[in-house]
Amino acid sequence: MTDFATLLQPDRGQPARTIHVVHPDGWDTWLSAQSPRTRTAVAAHGLKGKPGNRAVLPGDSADDWAMLLLCNEDTTSPWRIASLGDGLPEGTYRLAEGEPGAAMLGWCLAQHRFDRYRKPDDRGPRVLLTSEPARIEETVRLAEATALVRDLVDTGASDLGPAELADAVERLAKRHDAMVTITKGDALATGYPMIHTVGMAASKDRAPRLIELEWGDPKHPRIALVGKGVCFDSGGLNIKPGSGMRAMKKDMGGAAHALALAGLVMAVKLKVRLHLLIPAVENAIAGNAFRPGDVLKTRKGLTVENTNTDAEGRLVLGDALTKAVEGDPALILDYATLTGAARVALGPDLPPLFANDDILGDELLAAAGAVHDPLWRMPLWDGYEDMLKSDVADLVNAPDSGFAGAVTAALFLRRFVPSSIPWAHIDTFAWRPSAKPGRPKGGDALGLRAAWAVLKARYG
Repeated sequence: MTDFATLLQPDRGQPARTIHVVHPDGWDTWLSAQSPRTRTAVAAHGLKGKPGNRAVLPGDSADDWAMLLLCNEDTTSPWRIASLGDGLPEGTYRLAEGEPGAAMLGWCLAQHRFDRYRKPDDRGPRVLLTSEPARIEETVRLAEATALVRDLVDTGASDLGPAELADAVERLAKRHDAMVTITKGDALATGYPMIHTVGMAASKDRAPRLIELEWGDPKHPRIALVGKGVCFDSGGLNIKPGSGMRAMKKDMGGAAHALALAGLVMAVKLKVRLHLLIPAVENAIAGNAFRPGDVLKTRKGLTVENTNTDAEGRLVLGDALTKAVEGDPALILDYATLTGAARVALGPDLPPLFANDDILGDELLAAAGAVHDPLWRMPLWDGYEDMLKSDVADLVNAPDSGFAGAVTAALFLRRFVPSSIPWAHIDTFAWRPSAKPGRPKGGDALGLRAAWAVLKARYG
């Protein structure tokens, strides 16, 4: 992984090239204050003060220069100078005015590359100086957590199955002296029947499992983080079309988010008793694959009529949430790449947030706005509970109507969490279909930093 700690340094007055970041509203004022030489260079570049305009400005000597960027991002945005973190040559830089602040994160992430399958970037680092050195450590932690999500999601399913996902949890546990428990085989079949059923058609070396990590002082409040770990989703017997299956290596994106968030909790040593749960499966097709019309048992004791094998994520999460509840946590947060309906409703950049507790929901939304990691609260609408009715079981996993798909999926999950336990569900996409500064096409962390801000505020 990228050594993010080398990309940020305290500003002690060392030599550095200057970056001028100018908001379009202040363009005329800024330009009028510049030297004739600078104004001539700006004119030669044909800049009109529009967002995204940039130019290399001449310095006082032959090898001296500065960078100009027109940017309409808020000064609290992590992505304010991310385009320069990737585009500038190797060297050391400082802002002409103000501190980079949150923009240090985008600067770091712009230099991260997923290079498992190609030659690594051989360019030297672009180092950013700051007069707020106390912010460096937290920025590096957030960059590492985001990069972990991206790298796990970008890894091909042939290299990241349930066993490899368990390996990733064990590596993190070893770093923080946490305990890992992995349940599979017969124990999984009897104790977590929905996880077993969804994953049983996979080959023996990709067998399903429930991965659990526990860390922290038992005297502290217990929190549970749950992440959907479908390492590849063919759709099962309700097989996806090729276009829908193309990116299904990312269907363990919820697990990647939960794992990265757990790493942040342990790195800072929040005063919690952490319980991480990842139901890890491959939704494969074979003679023993589960079928539409099958009635599934659950750890909670409910019965579920399976109406669609491509609605498998909520099944494995149901058993994992039941186990989380048994520990009587003060809070449960789950991440899942759960529904295409969420993307239809809100697009790829804006994950729906569902919460059974308004205080928790409000905290997550406030944090999302503060750290530029957007979420959008959607309702756990009781009026749609009837859509989950089954003629032969306690409930169905996916209504036939096709209406309100993200809401009914969240309502299904709610059946496994008592109202007495604050719970939030984030239906993250974990993917960026097109690149933006600091955010390449591919796996991405969406909703991670917002949740981290809430946990820090509550338990830091």
